[in-house]
Amino acid sequence: MEDQKINDDAINGEIDETPESTDAVNDADDADLAEPDTSDKPKKKGKKGKDKDKEKEKDKDAGRGIETMFRTALRNHISLSQIADSKANIMLTINGGIMAFTFGSLFPRFDAMPVLVLPSLVLTAVCISALVFAVISTIPKVTSGKVSKQDVLDKKANLLFFGNFYKMELDEFQWGLSQMMKDKEFLYSAMIRDFYNLGLVLAVKYKYLRICYMIFMWGMIASVMIFALTFGFNLKL
Repeated sequence: MEDQKINDDAINGEIDETPESTDAVNDADDADLAEPDTSDKPKKKGKKGKDKDKEKEKDKDAGRGIETMFRTALRNHISLSQIADSKANIMLTINGGIMAFTFGSLFPRFDAMPVLVLPSLVLTAVCISALVFAVISTIPKVTSGKVSKQDVLDKKANLLFFGNFYKMELDEFQWGLSQMMKDKEFLYSAMIRDFYNLGLVLAVKYKYLRICYMIFMWGMIASVMIFALTFGFNLKL
């Protein structure tokens, strides 16, 4: 009987301990579920981080805008220079043809038709004057071709134009260009000076082209009027 009682007490003790162990296991499972795994989730950025990202994006957009501006300006300068050269070529062709006609057809007839002397001379003078200004507009400007190291250090050099470095040694040119690429402001200032100088060259080209076209236009009008007046006066006589 005593042995049976001991066994009954042991069984009851096991039964009493089972719920406690079950509750402990459930609590551990609940704790695992309650703690999310945040190791893979990205951390939220604060206001300062967001402001820095916005500033970086603005700097990138500004850089793209500056590059687009320089690219567009350079393309426009090149197009305007090509237009000026083509206009000068047109004037050279036209005036050269007129002079060939004058020397080949009008000058040999001066003895038979003295009336052609004055109009022919005026036409020849007009063509020669227009040719001179057309040629001047196409003459390239020659520069020193060398930039000193002090100019590079003072950020006054412009190594983007061949006329400023064609007499420099390769090592000096590489050093100067590397200094320019290291400094963003230096690079942009060199590009600005390059565009400014291109603008000055274009201004000179179009100035002489305008003079050339004005001489040609008014000279042709004057030549035609002189031809008409001369022939009309001779017919009256």
